[in-house]
Amino acid sequence: MDKLPDDNQSYLVEHLPFTSHMVIGEKARIGLVVLATDYTVEHEFRHIITQSGVDVFAARIANEVSVTPETLAAMGPRITDTAALILPEDRLDVLAYGCTSASTVLGEDAVHGYLRAAKPMATPTTPITAAFAAFRTMKAKRIAVLTPYRRDVNAIVYDYITRHGFEVPVFGSFNEEKDPIVASIDADSLINAINTIKDKASRDGESIDMVFVSCTSVRLAEHVAQIEQSIGLPVTSSNHAMAWHCLRLAGINDAMPHLGQLYSAPLP
Repeated sequence: MDKLPDDNQSYLVEHLPFTSHMVIGEKARIGLVVLATDYTVEHEFRHIITQSGVDVFAARIANEVSVTPETLAAMGPRITDTAALILPEDRLDVLAYGCTSASTVLGEDAVHGYLRAAKPMATPTTPITAAFAAFRTMKAKRIAVLTPYRRDVNAIVYDYITRHGFEVPVFGSFNEEKDPIVASIDADSLINAINTIKDKASRDGESIDMVFVSCTSVRLAEHVAQIEQSIGLPVTSSNHAMAWHCLRLAGINDAMPHLGQLYSAPLP
């Protein structure tokens, strides 16, 4: 029997028999490309995706702290290489890119292409892809939008949503471009902002079908059901919609009404 190198006492026993059973990711494997500056998306995914055998595997993509059209566009060429770091040479069921504003700057088709180049068998999604699926699921046409972005990014997001067949009667923003600060916006501020833009639409005689809070840095998912009860409308956010979309695309159709109306619905 061989001994370990440079060890006169211990014997080396190799090729021990074993059996295997896949538990982690047994039901579904979700890949997630997370911005290097993001504090929130992994936290909210852990809060939402709790089913045994459904697991999320993340890699972080380099990005700038300030959210501008230029810094968002710069991420495009990095998406494939970053996504390829997630379970190399193994399968994913769904692969998501976690930036709403960059997905509108780059366009969903381009982002999906970057993701497919890394994991051809995985179904790609983005927060804006998920939001559109959520709007259709809830049969919502007129969307009240709240973002943290500065004005030029807001213009891109507004244009992208309306070009895809939805109306935006009211659009609110905190006008904050620093990702770490956005992640610290508290629940009371978000709820007050949602009430403000809803009231603005009401005063102007504009009907609203649904509220969408854009940006994966925003912490809202755990409050969605409470807000829906308060305002009488379905509500979703980037992470809230994307986690739901990832689950549904992976074939996980569990109803989770404590997370809001969307989580009792299948894909349209």
